[in-house]
Amino acid sequence: MENIKKIAVLCGGSSSEREISLQSGQGIYKALCDLGYKSNLIDFKNLEDLNTLKKYDFVFIALHGFEGEGGRLQKDLDDLNILYSGSKSEACKNTWNKGITKKILQANKIDTPTFIELQRFDIENVINKMHHTSFDLFRPFENLFLKPNEDGSSVDIFKISDEESIKKAYEECTNPNRSFLIEEYIDGREITVTIIGEKCFPPVEIITDNEFYDYEAKYISDETVHVEAELSSKELIKIKSISKKVFNILGCSGWARIDFLQDKQGHFYVIEVNTVPGMTQHSNVPISGSFFGLGYNEVVQKIIHASI
Repeated sequence: MENIKKIAVLCGGSSSEREISLQSGQGIYKALCDLGYKSNLIDFKNLEDLNTLKKYDFVFIALHGFEGEGGRLQKDLDDLNILYSGSKSEACKNTWNKGITKKILQANKIDTPTFIELQRFDIENVINKMHHTSFDLFRPFENLFLKPNEDGSSVDIFKISDEESIKKAYEECTNPNRSFLIEEYIDGREITVTIIGEKCFPPVEIITDNEFYDYEAKYISDETVHVEAELSSKELIKIKSISKKVFNILGCSGWARIDFLQDKQGHFYVIEVNTVPGMTQHSNVPISGSFFGLGYNEVVQKIIHASI
C-alpha cells in the first residue's frame, strides 16, 4: 500500500449509467483526496489513450456499463501492467452477461430464477415464447421479468404478465435491439451482499414502494429505504456462504456485490453479480459498510487494499 500514492478514478463513459458513474467517481475522488492520495478524476469518454494511465500507481474503476464492466478495459490494463480495482477480465465478462452468470450458477447448483434468452425484444417473439409449449416451465408463475441480458442500474426491466403488458414494455424500452432475458418473477425481499476481499459485509435489504427495485426506485424515489437485513443466524450464515461461493466460482476478486431475492419460504435466489458496484453516497456498498461501522472513505480504502 505504501507504493500507492497516485490514483486515477475512471468514470463517466457513454453508457446509460453515465450519470451514476460520474456520481460514484466524484465520491471516490473526494474520499481519495481526504485519505491523502494524489488523485485525478478522469471521464472515460474523454480518454484517448490508456497509456496515459501509466503515470498512476493505481486505477480505481468506477465506470459502469460495458466499458467498465464488460472485461475489455481490465484486459487492456493488464496488458499495460497497470494496477486497478476489482475483478479481472474473465470474471467481468462472465458477470456482465446475466445469461452466462446464471448458467454458471446453475452448473454449480446455486439457485437463480428460471430464465430463457432472447436475441432481441420483439413483441411477437415474446408473446410466442409465453404461449409456446417449450415455455411450460414458466406456466406456474403469474408474472415474469423481462430484462436486458447486459446492462445495469435496472434500466429497461419490466414486469410482464400478458400481451398488453408486453406491448407497454416495448413502448417504454429504450433499446429493444439487444439480447434480453425472460425470467421467473419471485415475490419476496430484495437483499444485497457486498464482498470486499475475503469479508462479507452486512446484508442490505431494499424496501421500495415500487413493484420492484427499478431505476426510478434506485436513483430517483425518496421512498426507497436501505436497511440492515433482519435475518436469523441460520439465514445470515446461509446468504454469506452462498455469496462467497458465487464470488469464487465466478472468479471475482477485490470486491463485488451479489444481489438476491428471498422468497416467502425463506429461500435465497441469486439474481445477478456486479463487479463494479455503484459508489454514490446512497449506494448499497457504502451503506453496507456503515452497518459494519465503516465510513465511506474507509470502504474506499478497503477496496484498494483488497485489489492489490
